[in-house]
Amino acid sequence: MPLVRLAIQQFRNIKACDLQLSPGFNFLVGPNGSGKTSVLEAIYLLGHGRSFKSTLTGRVIQNEQSELFVHGRFMSEDDYELPIGINKQRDGSSEVKIGGQSGQKIAQLAQILPLQLIHTEGFELLTEGPKFRRSFIDWGVFHTQPSFYEKWSRLKRLIKQRNALLKSATHYQELSYWDLELAELAETISQWRLEYVNQLKQVAQQICGVFLPEFEVKIQYYRGWDKDTPYADILQKNFERDQQLGYTFSGPNKADLKLKINATPVEDVLSRGQLKLMVCALRLAQGQHLTQSTGKQCIYLIDDFASELDSQRRGRLAEYLKQTQAQVFVSSITASHIAEMQSENSRMFHVEHGKIEQG
Repeated sequence: MPLVRLAIQQFRNIKACDLQLSPGFNFLVGPNGSGKTSVLEAIYLLGHGRSFKSTLTGRVIQNEQSELFVHGRFMSEDDYELPIGINKQRDGSSEVKIGGQSGQKIAQLAQILPLQLIHTEGFELLTEGPKFRRSFIDWGVFHTQPSFYEKWSRLKRLIKQRNALLKSATHYQELSYWDLELAELAETISQWRLEYVNQLKQVAQQICGVFLPEFEVKIQYYRGWDKDTPYADILQKNFERDQQLGYTFSGPNKADLKLKINATPVEDVLSRGQLKLMVCALRLAQGQHLTQSTGKQCIYLIDDFASELDSQRRGRLAEYLKQTQAQVFVSSITASHIAEMQSENSRMFHVEHGKIEQG
C-alpha cells in the first residue's frame, strides 16, 4: 500500500516537483541543504498534517508564497490509486482532500498513510521526557484500535477541563461528576496501551537482539498511576494535591515506557550509534506489528541514513529494511552509503538546490 506519486509545491526550497515512486526503496542523494530532508518532511506532513522540523507553518512555506501543497497518490488495498493531499496556509489552517473530497480530517490521512520517521533528532524517544514515548505508544494504539482517537481526544479535553476547575473548586464534589467519565476513559485507554506494549515488546526485543546482540533490553509500561488502584480512587484521593498544583498530577497523561539494560536506563548504557539502532529497532517493530495485526504496511522515512552508524551497523539496518518489503525513503549525502540497499526495483533521486531529478 505504497505512495506511487508525490507532488510538492512551494515547500522550503522546493518550488515544484512531481515524483514517480518505487514501492520499495527510494533514495534521495545530495549535499547538505540541497532539499533531501525537505522531501521527507513533505511526506511526513502529508501523513501527519505538520512538519517534524518546525511547529511554525510559515517556516516551511517558500518565501513570498502564501501556501504550500503536498499531494500524493496512494495504492489502496484493492489496487486503486487514491489521491490524497494537503494545502497549508501561513496562518496554519489546512485543507485536506481524500479521493477528491475536500473537508477531510488530518486523522484520516494518518490512518491511510502510516509513517515511521527515523531522523537525526530521533534519540529523543529514548533520552527525553515521557511525552515522546507516550506518542510512540499512541501511534500504535491509534492504528490498531479504531475508536482510540475519539476517546483519546475526549480524554485530553476532560483533563484540560478538570485542570481549569481545580483552580476554582473548593470541594471534591464539584469535580466528581466529570471524574466519572474521566476515570472510565483513562482505564480504557491505559488498558489498550498496556495490551499494545505487551504485544509490541516481543517483536521489539527480537529486533533488538539482531541489532544489539550484546545487550538484553527490558521494556515495561507504566500507566501513570499505581497499577493496583482504580483511577477514580486516585482522582479523589489526590484532589487536594492536584488543587495545590493546579493540574492533574497522576493519570494517563503521565504514562511512560521504561527501557532498561540490567536495570539501568538504556540512555545511560548505550553509545550514540547503539541508541540509533535501538530507535530503529523500536520503529521497525511498530511497523512489523502493524502488518501482523492489520495487514497494513508502514512507510519508513530515514533521514541521513549513515549518521552515527559504522559500516557494520549500516549493513544490519539495511538488511532488515530489505526484509520488511515496505516502502522506504532514505536520504544520504553520498550514494556509497546506501549501496547495499539498491536493487533493480529501487529509485534514485539526485537533489540539488531544491531541484530533484531521477537518476
